[in-house]
Order: sequence, then C-alpha cells, then structure tokens
Amino acid sequence: MIRFCYLSGKTIRKLTGMKITILGSGTSTGVPMVGCYCPVCTSDNPRDKRTRASILIRYNERTVLIDTSTDLREQALRHHIRRIDAVLFSHAHADHVNGIDDLRGFHFIHREIIPCYASRETLETLQSGFSYIFNEHEGSGYSPLLVAHEISEPVELFGNVVVPIPLLHGKTLSLGYRIGNFAYLTDCSAIPESSFELLQGLELLIIDGLRWTEHPFHFNIAGAIAAAGQIKAPRTVLTHLTHQIAYSEECKLPPGFEFAYDGMEFDLP
Repeated sequence: MIRFCYLSGKTIRKLTGMKITILGSGTSTGVPMVGCYCPVCTSDNPRDKRTRASILIRYNERTVLIDTSTDLREQALRHHIRRIDAVLFSHAHADHVNGIDDLRGFHFIHREIIPCYASRETLETLQSGFSYIFNEHEGSGYSPLLVAHEISEPVELFGNVVVPIPLLHGKTLSLGYRIGNFAYLTDCSAIPESSFELLQGLELLIIDGLRWTEHPFHFNIAGAIAAAGQIKAPRTVLTHLTHQIAYSEECKLPPGFEFAYDGMEFDLP
C-alpha cells in the first residue's frame, strides 16, 4: 500500500510501515548511576537498566537515528545495527551527542557520508567540538563522517516528511521530531503553543518524563502527562528516566501511559 503526502507543493511517495526502537531510555547518568546503590540501581529487573536516550527509526529500507548517545556503540551492537542513513539531533548536550565518534564504524563499512539534521545552534556546537567529524584535516587520516543540514521546517527524508518540533529545555531550546503519526519529544520542560499545533493526530508519542519530582529542565511525570493530555495520542511512552523511577511503578500511570525501556519496539502504519 502506498500513501502520499505533500511538502512545498511536491508529492512525496510514502510507503507504509515504520519500526521504532528505543535504544536508550535513561537520563544523562544512565541507570545504574555510577556510585549509587539505591533500589533501582541494584534492581534485577532488566527494564531498570537504562542507557542514555536515543531511538532508531526504520522505514522504506532506511535507518534514521535520533541522537548519538554516549552509549551508541553498546546500543548498536546490542541491536545489530548494520548502517545509519541519517541522524537527527535534538540538542547538543553531552548525553545526546558524545557517541558521535561511534559512527566511524559504519563509515568504515559503507564509506558514505551520513546527512545529519539539527538546529543552527546545535550544529555550531557539534562542528566546534567535533570538527573532524565534519571536515577533513590534512594529515589527520580522518574522512568526514557527517554532512550538516540546518532544519527549521519540514524536510523530505527517504520518502517521509520529518517535522522539527521546537521545544523548551529549561532556558534553552531543543528539537523534537514528528514522522507520520509518531513524535519523539525528549529533553523538554515545556512545549510552545505553536508546537502543539504540529502534534495533533498522533498515534504514538514518546516524551520526556524524567522523574516524579519537579526539575527545571525536564518534564516530571505529572508535567509530561499534562502535556500529553493536550496532544491526545492514544499511546504515550515516558522516556529519559532517572534512577528515581522503578519500572514496577508503571502501575501508577493513567491508562494510555507507559514507561519506556531499552529495546522497546513499535510497529506503526
């Protein structure tokens, strides 16, 4: 079955079928957290073991990565990822970008320069801190791995439209992304009213829900539930979880809400 969508007057051929894998569901420290022996960090439940937040999206025989988390190598090996065709960056905080060097393995195999998309501010930070990823320096022996594209409006990517969703991350900005009837909103403490308009009609929402107590830069559980209530997706998954949340506490969530866990998968039309 083939559906069509429109972008800047062009018809985009869109094959149905999208698989989403949560590679990492944890906050910046990961869970267990170094030096901590709390009940969650010492839990035997594998769903309490959380690597840093990232997801993989497969559609039209392509593989799109959102964020190169600090744990990208481990995640790629665990899920037998053979190639990355594009990377979308939410923002430039370390836990979301410091695995960028692990993209080299894919380059050694397919020798392709991977397109990446991010806000101007995020690209400036990445190109400053990881210049060898984007530019070939004479005598360095490194080939460029990524080609940078600023994203501020919807773009066509492998037959689907990727919609950037501006978010507030404390006093800074981050980007969520919508593809089809799915959206991923990590690292946010508020959603601008104009962004809510871009999030209507979703089937699946994955959203930042750091912990039960409040935090200045992230939605807590109550804040995420309230924001999701305005979006009205039938299924909402809370991610970027700290060691203050045990997976067994999922029973406290209202109907239609779940906790993310590493390796969680979704198949969407």
